[in-house]
Amino acid sequence: MPTATPVTIAERRVGRGQPLYVIAGPCVLEDPDEMLRTAEQLARACSDLGLAYCFKSSYLKDNRTSGSSYRGPGLESGLKLLARIKDAVGVPVLTDVHAPAECAPAAEVADILQIPAFLCRQSSLLEAAGRAGCAVNLKKGQMVAAADMTHGAAKLAAGGCDRVLLTERGSFFGYRDLVVDYRSVKVMRDLDRPVVFDATHSVQMPGSTGDATGGRPELIPLLARCGVAAGSDALFLEVHPEPARALCDAASQLPLERFAGMIARLARLRELVNEEESV
Repeated sequence: MPTATPVTIAERRVGRGQPLYVIAGPCVLEDPDEMLRTAEQLARACSDLGLAYCFKSSYLKDNRTSGSSYRGPGLESGLKLLARIKDAVGVPVLTDVHAPAECAPAAEVADILQIPAFLCRQSSLLEAAGRAGCAVNLKKGQMVAAADMTHGAAKLAAGGCDRVLLTERGSFFGYRDLVVDYRSVKVMRDLDRPVVFDATHSVQMPGSTGDATGGRPELIPLLARCGVAAGSDALFLEVHPEPARALCDAASQLPLERFAGMIARLARLRELVNEEESV
């Protein structure tokens, strides 16, 4: 049986036998008032279902196709906005970190530090994140075997972090495409870590539009259902009020208006999975 011993984040547990944990928000921080309104709507939808919710958005997105792409407000301004959202909405927050020096200041605000997929093997970054004192979501690199995520988790543990989440977000399938091997959910849960399924980055087609990453957002609900059915303990979704005008990952974000209904259905599916795993 998959293990995935639960971990606690802001007094809510994520892992084996727990309700679906939801991590959702815009790819990168944009207009402050719109970000706050988005967080409020996402939190309300999850609260209505009794689900734990964590707001996610990045103060900086360093992995951009083009040097002219929007990267975010930066560390100082971004953390101030995340703190504002955290206090106003009353939810934990998650944000990416890209370098060891970012980890300590980000951890003063964030409840979860996220290691981007392309950086999942960077030892100095993982060790610094492990020392930061909060939970860490380690995204599986598009080129990394699921079983090899044990090494990244060990680097975090070496820094003192015992609250590690592992995220499946698709693997390279030739050039400019990704596929998801749902066996990786079980493989990573068998490492005794809760597993997150990223249903939005998994539909990306990197670099397919020339100067930006494309995607197939119509596949988000399908991949999300498969991820939850495979046993993922949490769901990661990039959600925007109007993805077409998003400043980052416009081709792979879920429209905000579709979030509540989809999460309600996935929460019921998670209940069925928990029943099956308890037999």
